[in-house]
Amino acid sequence: MGIPWDDIVVIQHAKNTNEPTVVTVNCPDKAGLGCDLCRIILEFGLRITRADISTDGRWCYIVFWVIPHPASLTIDWESLKTRLLSPCPSCLFSYNFNQSTNPSPPPIYLLKVWIIDQKGLLHDINEILCNLQLTIQRVKVMPTPDGRALDLFFITDEMELFHTKKRRDDVCEHLKNALGEMCISSELQLAGPEYGHLQGFSSLPPAYSEELFGPELLDKKGLCYDIMRISKDSDIKVAYGRFTSSVKGFQNIDLFVQQKDGEKILDPERQKTLCSSLKEEMLHPLRVIIVNRGPDIELLVANPVELSGKGRPRVFYDVTLALKALGVFIFSAEVVRHSTQERQWEVYRFLLDESREFPLNSSKARSQIVDKVRRTLMGW
Repeated sequence: MGIPWDDIVVIQHAKNTNEPTVVTVNCPDKAGLGCDLCRIILEFGLRITRADISTDGRWCYIVFWVIPHPASLTIDWESLKTRLLSPCPSCLFSYNFNQSTNPSPPPIYLLKVWIIDQKGLLHDINEILCNLQLTIQRVKVMPTPDGRALDLFFITDEMELFHTKKRRDDVCEHLKNALGEMCISSELQLAGPEYGHLQGFSSLPPAYSEELFGPELLDKKGLCYDIMRISKDSDIKVAYGRFTSSVKGFQNIDLFVQQKDGEKILDPERQKTLCSSLKEEMLHPLRVIIVNRGPDIELLVANPVELSGKGRPRVFYDVTLALKALGVFIFSAEVVRHSTQERQWEVYRFLLDESREFPLNSSKARSQIVDKVRRTLMGW
């Protein structure tokens, strides 16, 4: 037996703009459920300011307090509710999502967009794709000498409707209407061998790797997601958890965890490993640096990849938003994977163009860019 879908996810809207919306999920429990729910919430551009999690091993009750980031962001709450239903097991409702224990990954599609290149347009396209519930898996931006650019987006459809011609046509039509004369043409098709070529791992100079993947301690908007991610990857169940809002740069976190079978974690070595892993996740997983790449200036942003192979939600969106706000022009961009001894990372590489407002050889300008990107990623 299940429960009516209206009772599984309940959204209580904020009465005032400065108050959080409360999202409650009440459903049968499964391993990794908290991580999956946090990921979906972040994908919609929401910041989790507080969360309460409790489970008896069979049933899970989770409450999230969320606010849009940025505050002006318009949230499609009905779509969020539908998406939050997707990872909830054994419920009496029907929708387009695959609920099998080990669902196959969604097919990758290639979106080719020819545009008249200008500042901020890459973020505008990104925003359109996010609003259409499309997730960018890889991206390659290739400018041409005549002021145009070919943007290649390898994307998946969270609504799982790309198999229909109508959904594919709607995406291209939406881009054309939103971008106007800036959009020369767009084409959407199932990705071919070119996606496999972009799945290779990058090779970063040792000096860059040491700086990029070294420890940093900062508060962040995705802290709840990061802790739930490491719990899922470690095959640990969170029986009870409470995340409260930041106070003077700190957050209070209470976790009661168990083994996947509901038993206590008694092995001292496993306790030590889990504590070490959680502590590592407190060390800011979003790394941001600016380096010289020959005569060019490159912005590098890295985040850890889940064991499932998924990267962090909305990183590309937030970075392009920050650069657009500063008026920094992106000459080219790509997303690659990089492996260290401990884990796999997703690395966003942006070649930046020199401008009068931001002379990139200036240490002050570089610090401003890094600070703005970090603050946008953190939700500050």
